[in-house]
Amino acid sequence: MVANRLPRPKPHAIVAGMAASNDSRIRRRQRAHFQIAKALSVAPKVQYGALPWRIVDGTLEVMLLTSRDTGRWVIPKGWPHEGMSPARSAAQEAFEEGGITGAITKKPIGRFHYLKFIGDKDAAECVVHVHAMEVEEELSRWPEKSQRTRKWFLRPDAADLVDEPELREIILEFMP
Repeated sequence: MVANRLPRPKPHAIVAGMAASNDSRIRRRQRAHFQIAKALSVAPKVQYGALPWRIVDGTLEVMLLTSRDTGRWVIPKGWPHEGMSPARSAAQEAFEEGGITGAITKKPIGRFHYLKFIGDKDAAECVVHVHAMEVEEELSRWPEKSQRTRKWFLRPDAADLVDEPELREIILEFMP
């Protein structure tokens, strides 16, 4: 009967396994904190974005898109395009990411900051200069259609869906 019993693990083996698990969790958390600290130690990278809007039956609506990596609700935004003005860069991002075209403001209506994670090991603080875009056309085909969802929201709903507090304020305060 005694021969059929499985050996009991030694208590120090269990503790060592738990310690290894905690150590790896701590190291992951430390790496994430290091990425954030590194990103915040340099000047923010500039991006340009568009706040797509329209009026339906007298009510302002704002279009949001899902991000490619996390599925968060965002506005179209991206890096400056060589040879393009900030407003034109924002319009280009709106076309590529959301398949929309329209009239865009030359001057930004606001700006917001966010932390962009690049791969598993790097991050960059970004400041996005936001231009308002009155959407005139929604295309049925566009470059990132298979990677994103676009949807119209009432202004308060759009503001609630975005993660960035400064972008939330831009949406709530925007008046065409």
